[in-house]
Amino acid sequence: MSACCLRRKEVQNMKIIVCMKQVPAGTKVDIDPETGAMKRLSGATRTNPYDLFALETALQIREKLGGTVTVLTMGPVQAEEMVKDAFTMGADEGIILSDKKFAGADVLATSYALSQGVTVAGGADLIICGRQTTDGDTAQVGPAIAEHLHIPHAAWVSGIVDVTEDAISVRQDLASVTQVSKMQYPCLITVDKDMCVPRLPSYILKKATKEKQVRILTFNDMPDQDLSRYGLIGSPTAVERMFAPPEVQKQVYLEGSAEEKADALFEILTGKKII
Repeated sequence: MSACCLRRKEVQNMKIIVCMKQVPAGTKVDIDPETGAMKRLSGATRTNPYDLFALETALQIREKLGGTVTVLTMGPVQAEEMVKDAFTMGADEGIILSDKKFAGADVLATSYALSQGVTVAGGADLIICGRQTTDGDTAQVGPAIAEHLHIPHAAWVSGIVDVTEDAISVRQDLASVTQVSKMQYPCLITVDKDMCVPRLPSYILKKATKEKQVRILTFNDMPDQDLSRYGLIGSPTAVERMFAPPEVQKQVYLEGSAEEKADALFEILTGKKII
């Protein structure tokens, strides 16, 4: 699919899609012994922190240029809670890709399904993703979506330099250099943390969007019906082993006088080779 199939470069009504994800809120999650994948419903969840910066970036661009902001995610229908939270921050629409055929997807299959979701949504002028997720940490899904859609992309974006009706300029903090990149629409960016401050949910918006429906898409809604490109079947990589990190003691209480506490703290820090 060529870029021109998505949206024209000069936009009259900016259409922004923000890819978001629900991630485990803690370390207590169950692992499927056969696939090595996390059981998404086995523990508490939260919105991937990096995605909040992506959503805020989209909302600020909408405030400048107008248009709409649509949240796109893949996961169980319980992700509707996350999408509704995005509504209370200002998102206009929400789409969830939810089907057992999508389960167990690696980066390639996940990004392909999301790219298909973008197509079903009618394309976008600008797609914004968080830099990475806290459960996978690959930082590859965003760029992979762009590659599937054949559109330019910029990763590790730390700031928006300029945004107009036909192009966006961003600052990228890369491994050894900082550079400014300018891209015409349609394009994709992945944003880093601390580039903006995500706004708080609005009680007024919560009431106004209480009945707003979240669109659920299944495998049957995908333009490409080749099952070998989705889920576990379409994943060329496999998780050999997955486990939650061991719980560690987070607090240490020191007893004694100020000098005794200082000496004890010094021993702890030197023992951990922190100093």
